[in-house]
Amino acid sequence: MLVAWKYRKRKSIIQWFDPRAWLIFYACFLVSTLAFWDVRFLLFFFVLALIVLFNSGVKWHEIRRAFLFIIAFITFFAILTFLTGRGGTELYTEEHLIREFKAPFSIFGWTPTLKITVERAFYAVTQFVRVGSIAIMTVLIPYSLNPALYGITFKGLGLPDKFAYAMDLTMRFIPTFARDFQLTMDAQRARGYELEKISGGVVEQVRKMGPIFVPVTIHAIIGSEDIIDAMDLRAFGVGPRTWLPVLKRDFKDRVLIWFGVAILIASLVLGFIGYGKFWVPEALLRLAGG
Repeated sequence: MLVAWKYRKRKSIIQWFDPRAWLIFYACFLVSTLAFWDVRFLLFFFVLALIVLFNSGVKWHEIRRAFLFIIAFITFFAILTFLTGRGGTELYTEEHLIREFKAPFSIFGWTPTLKITVERAFYAVTQFVRVGSIAIMTVLIPYSLNPALYGITFKGLGLPDKFAYAMDLTMRFIPTFARDFQLTMDAQRARGYELEKISGGVVEQVRKMGPIFVPVTIHAIIGSEDIIDAMDLRAFGVGPRTWLPVLKRDFKDRVLIWFGVAILIASLVLGFIGYGKFWVPEALLRLAGG
């Protein structure tokens, strides 16, 4: 049986709007954020995302794991970019050195060197703000949109029935897969399989996890076959599909859509005239130069 993300009705700024209007606003927000590398502009989107987060009604214990993973992921890549300097070289051609650290040893004639520059440091900050804004808005979607409205929401956006239903199944796949994985782990523990004592290298650990991965994978394949058979028996795709839920768009939804479109147009115009490129404070450049 398919399951969905943990959803409940709550006092939420997201649930106050039609889900179609919110997804259109999210799409505009996403494209607008990707149009900038200037942290001054990105802070607007970051603050907007925080406002939505604090008014989403989602409790910390519900999204704690997701946010801890996202924070760790963003921090890792920001630090990696800072240490290697890769990624930001497309946005700046000159670097102002703050300090340089050289290792006291060499490897085949190469001495490991860490250069701390103003551009690398500020690029890491910009990357954190940019990706963090998108991540906050994205994580809130599965916890705030009613799973029963996934299909009709995407259909209401003008997508074909097949694509709308495919998006519905996709949104339900991850929580269903996680449920099956947890059930399989509990079943194997009940049979005496001690997962906590798995040791060895990466390849060896993956091989020993076979009693977990194999049943979950087979169950996912069988479950997809059952869904396909059920859809075929109901003649899915033969003609236009009817949907029981009915979504109504009112004035506040139109306001949200036009607000998102206005942000998108403003972002594209600013980018076209040359604003929004990578920016570093002049004070930091003078400090590094001095």
